[in-house]
Amino acid sequence: MNVKRVETKRGARIRVLEAGSGAPLVFLHGAGGFLHENPFLDELATRYRVYAPELPGYGESMGEELLEDMLDFALHGWDVVAALGLERPHLVGHSMGGMIAAEMAAIAPNDLAKLVLVSAAGLWLPEHPIPDLFAFLPHEYAQVLFHDPEAGQALLTGGLDFTNMQALTDFYIANSRRMATAGKILFPIPNRRVSKRLYRVAAETLVLWGKQDRLMPPVYGERWIQLIPGARLVQIDAAGHMLPYEQPKAFVSVVANFLG
Repeated sequence: MNVKRVETKRGARIRVLEAGSGAPLVFLHGAGGFLHENPFLDELATRYRVYAPELPGYGESMGEELLEDMLDFALHGWDVVAALGLERPHLVGHSMGGMIAAEMAAIAPNDLAKLVLVSAAGLWLPEHPIPDLFAFLPHEYAQVLFHDPEAGQALLTGGLDFTNMQALTDFYIANSRRMATAGKILFPIPNRRVSKRLYRVAAETLVLWGKQDRLMPPVYGERWIQLIPGARLVQIDAAGHMLPYEQPKAFVSVVANFLG
């Protein structure tokens, strides 16, 4: 992936990974940000012009002080689309990114082509409470996020040795910055009442879920399609919450089949 840097009208300075050719597709990452390797982005780029912006507070992107609430995050998403000069891109959002993509689609229903929500955060079912991400210790993330925790741990750490104190310190510093941004819309629970606004979504919508999602069980996927007019749900086997990372080929195949 190539790296592009853009500045929004509001003054956020954003690093964007980009590659490929074809219809524009904007991919919005989850609370953990992009990992060391993101094979599903490379796979998507064989079919689309992919833009994957990092939120302020993630990686080299700056301007997290500009984002205070859910509306800020949704408008920031559209500000990045404008800074990239895109017209009606496909929006694909994973986890927290799905929550932001859904808000963007509700706010500006005619400004996107199609919408894909992957293990999307943003809803709350009292009978299926979501574990508190902010209370996890580093070694606990993989247990909850992945169908295969051992492979997941290797993906999350990018080969970092957590017995190395410097590596652990660096992880904690970067992670606390990411979580400070994510916490604005996810803490203490990821419910910013997007459910009330989903009737406004006009884009054709696909909801994708990992069958073994331990963070947000597939019943959440069923709730999304009840709330978004005409949305359809596809579940992928041998995948947890980090579905794009665990099953990149199956993920891209289903997404491409839907987007055309």
